[in-house]
Amino acid sequence: MKTPARGRRFQRPVTDLPMEELSAIVDRAKVAVLSETEHTQLRAAMETLVFLTQELQRKNASIKRLRHMLFGSQSERTEKVLETNPTPNSPAGEDATPPAAEGKDDAKDKDKDKDKDKRKGHGRLRAAAYTGAEQVHVPHPVLERGDGCPGCEKGKVYPLEEPARLVRITGMAPLSATVYSCDRLRCNLCLEVFTAPAPEGVGEEKYDETVSSMIGMLKYGAGLPFNRIEKLQAGMGIPLPAATQWEQVEGAVEQLAPAHQELIRQAAQGEVLHNDDTTMKILQISKEERAAALGDEQRKGVFTSGIVSVGGGHTIALFFTGVKHAGENLKDVLAHRAVELPEPIQMCDALPVNTAGDFKTILANCNAHARRGFVDVTENFPEEVRLVLETFAEVYRNDDLARKQKMTPLERLHFHQENSGPRMEKLKLWANQQLDEKKVEPSSGLGEALRYLTKHWEKLTLFLKVPGAPLDNNICERVLKKAILHRKNAYFYRTLNGAKVGDLFMSLIHTAELNGVHPFDYLVALQRYAAQVKGKPSEWMPWNYQSARARLESLAVANDAPGLS
Repeated sequence: MKTPARGRRFQRPVTDLPMEELSAIVDRAKVAVLSETEHTQLRAAMETLVFLTQELQRKNASIKRLRHMLFGSQSERTEKVLETNPTPNSPAGEDATPPAAEGKDDAKDKDKDKDKDKRKGHGRLRAAAYTGAEQVHVPHPVLERGDGCPGCEKGKVYPLEEPARLVRITGMAPLSATVYSCDRLRCNLCLEVFTAPAPEGVGEEKYDETVSSMIGMLKYGAGLPFNRIEKLQAGMGIPLPAATQWEQVEGAVEQLAPAHQELIRQAAQGEVLHNDDTTMKILQISKEERAAALGDEQRKGVFTSGIVSVGGGHTIALFFTGVKHAGENLKDVLAHRAVELPEPIQMCDALPVNTAGDFKTILANCNAHARRGFVDVTENFPEEVRLVLETFAEVYRNDDLARKQKMTPLERLHFHQENSGPRMEKLKLWANQQLDEKKVEPSSGLGEALRYLTKHWEKLTLFLKVPGAPLDNNICERVLKKAILHRKNAYFYRTLNGAKVGDLFMSLIHTAELNGVHPFDYLVALQRYAAQVKGKPSEWMPWNYQSARARLESLAVANDAPGLS
């Protein structure tokens, strides 16, 4: 029987067919020849049944994902997917994504499995974790170095290298305020008023650079909308209207822009560039703005593109919100690339929008996407999925080992060629055999996963040919979670300008996080030393700004210029 063509939406018959009438047609088919109308109606009902059956089987993964969204998250770890103990080729701790991507979650799972009788208080943060806390030294009230021991009364006491540490945490508003009441005196004769001067260091501005930095962290780093920040501040007795918050972050853009532009320039020089898209919403975006961005006012969608550049020992995250897709934004970034540099590696999934644009890269595709196609059909094809997942598990185990041993890109390439290459070659032969010998229905979920794997095989296995080629695009997907967090909480940007402000703050904040720097401290420094940042922005990147600041502070002390300290 002919089934609806793959890739077309199923067209339901124009006339609805009640269940009673369908049953009557089936009954008449036993004793008489059906009319042409009845035959058409029965055929339409059967095609509908076949179509829905195939779609439910093919889309079972989506339904399963919905169940996990509603009733609990699903791990894509091989042993979790197959609901079995780790096999020799799928060692404990192996994942579809690099261990670094889910290290914290994996560690928690291992701790629970290893020992459920941990001591009370296990999991608390060490005092050293509170790097932003005020440090207070408490001397011993009685004893000093060299004093006699009050215990044995024979020896002498000496200080230990590590003091006893106590952590005490207090609550406070994200933005605090101080009200200075300056005395005013008036002459009873001439009526001249004499006002006490403000304390030294108070300054002339009501809001300093820490305000815009904190609001930026809350809004664009933690996804807290302006109206919620307003309610939080009001509850602390320090009102901060949403309109004022916007004025603060928008006003900081001019000072932060030089560092942001330098990030874009340096990102263009990266060795590996990851890119991907997620949908976004801008309430007020005109046809003129769309045309100015693309020369095409007909494109209706709005997206946030994430671009992650890795190279030179640093990782840079960039966000671009507007009508352009990830490939078009990557083209704009690569326009800043030095002409003498070789083509970079580009890692993305196989969607055409990620490569849309006139630029040259060495293209690699994401193995996590290919693997996920098999994870989605585990219930229907458990044995076939097991073979695929165990192969990927071995490859990721090898990649994790190369990372732990700090192999160079060339050493990593040779290691993968020797240890992962044979496994991947067997997988390729098996996948081609399944399709060529028609052991799998091409339109089934497994068939689609196999066709994706074989179609993009060369790009999926670039890590076996080019030094430094990554296995997947997970780092970019994690970066885009900042934009997704903003979308889930704030729902939209009001204007295109608001989106650009958000992109700037997210880029600076997340790049700082990726390089192990406190984003708040970084944002404050960029504004406090805005003139120096504008002059030499390359010296004020997250990985070197502390050195530049230290030099300025040392110079200020030497010249007795407290204004720079």
